[in-house]
Amino acid sequence: MSVRVARAAWARDWGAGCRRGASNFPLPPPGAVNVAELLRDATAAEEGPREAAARRRRPPGQCSVLLFPGQGSQVVGMGRGLLGYPRVRELYAAARSVLGYDLLELSLHGPQEALDRTVHCQPAVFVASLAAVEKLHHLQPAVIENCVAAAGFSVGEFAALVFAGAMEFSEGLHAVKIRAEAMQEASEAVPSGMLSVLGQPQSKFTFACLEAREHCKTLGIENPVCEVASYLFPDCRVISGHLEALQFLRKNSCKYHFRRTKMLPVSGGFHTRLMEPAVEPLARALKSVGMKEPLVSVHSNVDGNRYRHPKHIRKLLARQVVSPVKWEQTMHAVYGRRKGTEFPETFEVGPGKQLGGILKSCNLQAWRSYGHVDVLEDPEDDGT
Repeated sequence: MSVRVARAAWARDWGAGCRRGASNFPLPPPGAVNVAELLRDATAAEEGPREAAARRRRPPGQCSVLLFPGQGSQVVGMGRGLLGYPRVRELYAAARSVLGYDLLELSLHGPQEALDRTVHCQPAVFVASLAAVEKLHHLQPAVIENCVAAAGFSVGEFAALVFAGAMEFSEGLHAVKIRAEAMQEASEAVPSGMLSVLGQPQSKFTFACLEAREHCKTLGIENPVCEVASYLFPDCRVISGHLEALQFLRKNSCKYHFRRTKMLPVSGGFHTRLMEPAVEPLARALKSVGMKEPLVSVHSNVDGNRYRHPKHIRKLLARQVVSPVKWEQTMHAVYGRRKGTEFPETFEVGPGKQLGGILKSCNLQAWRSYGHVDVLEDPEDDGT
């Protein structure tokens, strides 16, 4: 068995890990099967240095990359198109044990207002994305076997790390639960939000944020926050901060050469210092996670670079909450290559196609090999 087959075996192993990992929290269960360890053992036993080197030299056109979406992609009905595939219901049952509520019911039937709450949508997107990987493994197993890299947007990074074997499912979901609860609490402390801004080459994002903060000060807001929270693609940013600052930017969008602005369906000013109260609870949760080196390359939102050591994963996942998501930089790191070199197949696993749209704007050639795993349609009607 090669490492490709070992990596495909993750779908068999995680079910057992989830079932044994079902327990009461706040701490992850002490006896949980570690998917990362199972994959690592299989890899070590079956693949020597020569085989590993040969796998790394595989032509890019024969490889695949998985992208995991983040908060804001949630929609009522997600998961409906996954339930006919092996182990998906087990996955949601395990999630219920970790979370203490029926995530599948909320995902399928809403209401949307409840699903949109940070405390719910982060676990919902996390689980739906990994369930979508199960569907992809069933329909196109070679995609999983030949995966060489993964990246996730914000909370999607946790799903990417679970897929890559860096952490076990129940531990990863527990960390997401703590993260979501802490971010929900932080967002309720200050009226804040996130604004998607499509600009132009002459757009002045930094200057616009500065003037928005100055405007907030005239309203009596102390230490106002307004800053870039996500780099999506050239001339497109997400700006987070106090609601008054975001309202100012929308009202004065022409002044800063913004072509279009849109408020995002999130409850707070994420990836700014407004989320500082969430850092310590998440860091504590991550300390209890049995972190391993990822078996495929996973790129950090904080700097766009590939994780190289488990201790860096804990450190950067905690920092990510208060740091801008450098997604555009991540796309360049994943897809940068010499002219004429083939691009890998890319699959977005989870609700929505936002990451595919961003990829198209970052790298049109890479996007031509893009596909999406639908989580909404019934299996018999889906053509994925």
